Amino acid sequence: FVVDKRDLTDDHNVCVVYHNPYDNVADLAHMFFQRCLEGNVTPYVVTKKTVFKWQEGFWATMKDIFDKDYKEDFLKAGLLERSGGELQHLISDAATMQLIRWTDGGFGMAAHNYDGDMLTDQIAQVHRSPGFITSNLVGKSSTTGNIIKEFEASHGTVSDLWKDHLEGKETSLNPLGLVEAMIGAMRHAAALQGGDQTRVVDNYCDTLRLAMHNTFRYGQGTRDISGPDGYTTEQFVSKVAWRLQRYLDAQEEDGGPLPVLAEPARDNVDMDALRELYNAYGDQTKKMEFDDFAKMFIKMGLAPPKDKSAIGTDTDNDKKQD
Repeated sequence: FVVDKRDLTDDHNVCVVYHNPYDNVADLAHMFFQRCLEGNVTPYVVTKKTVFKWQEGFWATMKDIFDKDYKEDFLKAGLLERSGGELQHLISDAATMQLIRWTDGGFGMAAHNYDGDMLTDQIAQVHRSPGFITSNLVGKSSTTGNIIKEFEASHGTVSDLWKDHLEGKETSLNPLGLVEAMIGAMRHAAALQGGDQTRVVDNYCDTLRLAMHNTFRYGQGTRDISGPDGYTTEQFVSKVAWRLQRYLDAQEEDGGPLPVLAEPARDNVDMDALRELYNAYGDQTKKMEFDDFAKMFIKMGLAPPKDKSAIGTDTDNDKKQD
């Protein structure tokens, strides 16, 4: 069908023709809404359909499937309170602004590929590093009906540093997105295989993720997060490997609980100093409330402390060991 028609009257013109098949949007919708339910987050659909009229079909299909198959489940779970009880559409411009404001998370966004690239890049930069992005491609086998998944680190986050490594230069690569891609591939492969191996792989992946997160949390991260004194690539990998093995050994020895990665506490935050920052550098239009501003700075580890000696306190006692 014809979405738009133009008569070319200028001397210089560029015409762009898209073929955007919508046959797979229904499968995407089911996967997206199921993941939002599993993750206990509010779903949003992002397009630029005010300009790109052909995107209207994407939104219409997502909305139809949501209303028919998922709306009741989301209402029962209380996940539509922030969106007015309905599946909300966001223009991509508005979505970029909401990412800055919704510092508590709790939302998922379905979008076309290029909008998705922009939104994930923004989230990573808000949290100070493109190394936080991972990219997952999902499809379905036309012969078996099995879900096919491909996992990769975000585009361009590895290749430049890999070239530096090949040239013998020192690097400080944040591998979080790369490791998350590997974890996703391991989990999917184990799920396809089935059996007891799935439980073993899932436990290993959970423990690896915790070891990596805690390494960052204890101030032992790469330089994009920890500054010029941060670890090199090799130092960081070595520290994560050490912590992972210690966690796995603890499981084998006594089955005791692993350390829990908690939200940063506000006990040592100088709220007066943080308010001065908000007044000086915060959202000049005041669209971001101080509480949202404070939550963002605390989660990013940028909030000014009351007791500067407590910065980087290692509750896992790991800094005292090699």
